[in-house]
Amino acid sequence: MGNYTLYIQLGLMAVIFYLFIIRPNQKKAKNEKEFETGLKVGDKIITKSGFHGKIVELAETTVVIETMSGKLKLERSAISLELSASLNKKA
Repeated sequence: MGNYTLYIQLGLMAVIFYLFIIRPNQKKAKNEKEFETGLKVGDKIITKSGFHGKIVELAETTVVIETMSGKLKLERSAISLELSASLNKKA
């Protein structure tokens, strides 16, 4: 009887770990990937380092944005999903 309760507790801990840690991280990564692939020229974005700009060129892994001080070439992964979404809600 004692061994079964131990296995049940370990199983429940594994399920809770999956539901509260692994699954949300997978969902967040999927949303970020969809956001990166959905970028297009003319989108207003904010980078993770805080630069505001407008996309002027797109490549497979990089993007060129135009800021008030000039153009910057960045990796697509440097664009923040949350900050860009909040910027587009304001506009």
